[in-house]
Amino acid sequence: MYGTFWALVPAIVAIMLALITKEVYISLFVGIIFGGFFFAGFTDPVGAMEHVFQKGLISSLSDEYNVGILIFLVFLGIIVALMNKAGGSAAFGKWASEHIKSRVGAQIATIVLGCLIFIDDYFNCLTVGSVMKPVTDRHKISRAKLAYLIDATAAPICIIAPVSSWAAAVSGFAPEGTNGVLLFIQAIPYNYYAILTILMMLCIAFLKIDYGPMVKHEKNAFKGDLFTLPMPEGAKDDEIKGKGKVIDLILPVASLIVFCVLGMIYTGGFFETAMTPKDFAESFGLSDASVGLTYGSFLAIVFTLILYLTRRILAFKECMKCIEEGFKSMVAPITILTLAWSLKAMTESLGAAEYVAGVVDQSKGSFINILPAIIFLIACGLSFATGTSWGTFGILIPITLKAFPLESGSPLAIICVSACMAGAVCGDHCSPISDTTIMSSAGAQCNHIAHVSTQLPYALTAAAVSFATYLLAGFIQNAAVCLAIGAALTIGLMFLLKKILPENTDLNAPLEKYEKEAAK
Repeated sequence: MYGTFWALVPAIVAIMLALITKEVYISLFVGIIFGGFFFAGFTDPVGAMEHVFQKGLISSLSDEYNVGILIFLVFLGIIVALMNKAGGSAAFGKWASEHIKSRVGAQIATIVLGCLIFIDDYFNCLTVGSVMKPVTDRHKISRAKLAYLIDATAAPICIIAPVSSWAAAVSGFAPEGTNGVLLFIQAIPYNYYAILTILMMLCIAFLKIDYGPMVKHEKNAFKGDLFTLPMPEGAKDDEIKGKGKVIDLILPVASLIVFCVLGMIYTGGFFETAMTPKDFAESFGLSDASVGLTYGSFLAIVFTLILYLTRRILAFKECMKCIEEGFKSMVAPITILTLAWSLKAMTESLGAAEYVAGVVDQSKGSFINILPAIIFLIACGLSFATGTSWGTFGILIPITLKAFPLESGSPLAIICVSACMAGAVCGDHCSPISDTTIMSSAGAQCNHIAHVSTQLPYALTAAAVSFATYLLAGFIQNAAVCLAIGAALTIGLMFLLKKILPENTDLNAPLEKYEKEAAK
């Protein structure tokens, strides 16, 4: 089974079970069990279970990077609990309701904030969710829609931002002797899935288009049910103890952004060299996102505690309670992440990388001009099955650059690298075991399966247009021309959907009425 399609079967089993049963934990664990038996053989149950726990669960939880991410999530949960308890989130929601008059405005504000927080996708998901929940709730936007807006402005923004943890990851996967940061920047204009996803979100918001399972969630939200499916543990609003103001949300969030940036460049050696713009960008390329985000979030907690205590917004005892509440709110995401990482370890031990390398190698030759589109599909499938964009980068980018060396000067080298990055993000969006998808559900406090099922039609729409654009890019090899065609296809498709989908009329009619009432 090593190095064959069987290497991806455990992940596929977990994904299918999760979509059918809507039970994420048991589905992931069953997939891990399959991986253990595939590795050890069905005649060696003891060896299979040893592989499951030692190379899967224990190994994932003992990995330094993973532990850092888990600590970061706990710290973020504590900050969110503090802001909610102090009344900062509620004050911001009240302020925003006076300035954001419509559902369209609430969605655009969410998209803009998501685009501004480009440092890291985890940081983006949880920060945007905690800030925008009060606003979207007041405008009766479903939590599933909020989760989609968060998810679609997390990875797609990070993958086209030269200063981000994702840029650091991609540059780290570049072959030795290659300027990884320059490679990342050159690939940005060809990253069609990321760019077209952002364009598609804007069209959906302005044209008031919803289709697929999202329609049901939006209709229910208008009637007062923001969740549709049972809401996750801890999704209820925290009890407000303080009389916080808008500044009590803005300052903690701003401190979180500043300290996380400083933490990341610190781990990249920025303060050990001359402080120049070049060193700043390079330090992100050398940074350890896990450690940097942990440093930044801890300092943000200290700042927030000092702010609230000195302003007497919260009593010391209430602040200490928020530590426990913040940890509890992150138990579900941490559990899912741990299982997802363990499942990824199973696929790696079965030789998923070797299997994909063989598929890419066989695709060369007569298919050279459509290879960007083929690599996009392979990256989608691999990222969907393993639930990791970064793992897909690590597998496919070296393979792609081996097939098309940068020294050859062929534009296909950059196009194929970008297709790999775009496909990885696309598969990440579609996969229920993706860490970014899990974090988006956590940020919006949305039922995870509800988020996956409602986001899937939107992600597949953007994927279809991106695939067509990569087909053209293999022949035209001009980033601007292909992007213009892809953008035209996206906008045209959105107008077509608005015209032909009957449910849009049913949904938009009451929304128009609601907007008039909200304006009054």
